[in-house]
Amino acid sequence: MRSTPRKYVLDTQLFIHAFRDPAANEALQEFHRARAPFEYLSAVVAQELRAGIQDPKDRRALERHVLGIYERVGRLVTPSAAAWHRSGDVLATMMRDEGLELARVSKAFANDLLLALSCREAGCVLVTENGRDFARIRRFAPFEFVAPWP
Repeated sequence: MRSTPRKYVLDTQLFIHAFRDPAANEALQEFHRARAPFEYLSAVVAQELRAGIQDPKDRRALERHVLGIYERVGRLVTPSAAAWHRSGDVLATMMRDEGLELARVSKAFANDLLLALSCREAGCVLVTENGRDFARIRRFAPFEFVAPWP
């Protein structure tokens, strides 16, 4: 049995679904109610969420209801310099072992790699619907992830 509670980071898509779908929002709110003291926000996720917002009103709502909450309680997970370096090493290994073409690596996949590495550094479990990409990343850089909702 675990002596310390697990820490969680939610992937970007879970927030996006919650913004758009009332049922997904209720699932997210239930997760918050059950695990708020153990939730962290990745700076990678914050960047992706901010990038998807054009309307200043929506940006203020994101700041007030999501980003600001994690910042106020000091629960931000940011990729370290070591995570950035490791991400380059992992991409190089994937190029060698899988034939990955660096020019074809999407920004989203590169972000997923940074997210995975920073979760590992912080001892957090990533909660994601993107099991396929994260399982691929885990073959090269072990870390924990689970499907919604643990």
